[in-house]
Amino acid sequence: MAITLERFGAEHLVLFDLIAGDPAVVRYTRMPAEPAAGFPQAWLERYEEGRRDGTREAFAIVDDGRTVGFAGAVAIEPAAATAELGYVVAATARGRGVAAQALALLTDWGFAELGAERLELLISVENEASKRVAARCGYQREGVLRSFFVKPGLREDMELWSRLPTDG
Repeated sequence: MAITLERFGAEHLVLFDLIAGDPAVVRYTRMPAEPAAGFPQAWLERYEEGRRDGTREAFAIVDDGRTVGFAGAVAIEPAAATAELGYVVAATARGRGVAAQALALLTDWGFAELGAERLELLISVENEASKRVAARCGYQREGVLRSFFVKPGLREDMELWSRLPTDG
């Protein structure tokens, strides 16, 4: 299986139908538990604006022509040559290495296209699957940001993972 990353566009909004209400997505990402009407389009517009001003980039994770996830730079700091990366994979595509392949491709993009000197991941201390993906892709755990993630009804610690171009 070889997945690809495609610049996220309107044709990939089907992803929101796949991940809406997914307990893991609601629990571990910034996706609201009950998105407002028009959320997918508004989300896409924010990423398109970020694409134009160089502060965000979104890619669809595509497997055999089907959108199965999201991989992106959720925050790009051009002056600091850093980016926070993130990824979400639909439940139907989990357990097959899709997230690791997507993160590897996204990491390569971050170093080659962005010219990043540091890439970061923020991962819930309880999200063991995502921590395994980060480790498989050469990211190193730096520590815990206490009480960092805030979502209605939830405040929790996050682990900071990073990768530099010089890391193996």
